[in-house]
Amino acid sequence: MTTSSHTDMPSSPPWGAEQSRTITWRDPMTTQATVASMSGLSYWRAVADGHLPPPPIGELVQMGIVAVENGAITFSWTPDGSMYNPLGLVHGGAVCTLLDTVAACALHTTLPQGVGYTSVEIKVNYLKAMTLDSGPLTAVGSVVRAGSRIGFAEGEFIDASGNVVATASTTLLIFELRR
Repeated sequence: MTTSSHTDMPSSPPWGAEQSRTITWRDPMTTQATVASMSGLSYWRAVADGHLPPPPIGELVQMGIVAVENGAITFSWTPDGSMYNPLGLVHGGAVCTLLDTVAACALHTTLPQGVGYTSVEIKVNYLKAMTLDSGPLTAVGSVVRAGSRIGFAEGEFIDASGNVVATASTTLLIFELRR
């Protein structure tokens, strides 16, 4: 077993001041019945218009809704330092989370009231590293096919220069919500 010493560490850490972020959200259990009583399209339009609170994951990753239509949804995202890995790149898990979310929400816009969804699988392709230089990112989700039990959707991230930097395809289970 080899151990390493920390003699190559600088005597004065160069990583600056500690940072923090406060996250505020509404309890999703209080809006669950309202969500179940609405079509997916009506729900996402109500969230986009500020009539319903966004889901907690949206607050956690600081994504904003740009556009909602039947079978498609667009989010904006400017990842802060809390979303970066030690190499100074946006963490792949954060990218995967947002792509899963935007693709699933696109499917949700096609579902009638009382019908829900959950991810079964996701495949992500990271095409270009996302850094501070990427600028604000746009996530676009679209439905490939929405069946009665299974849905297929895609998502992509586009950087401020218009480059597609990551894509995903996902399979989702469609089911009736319990009331």
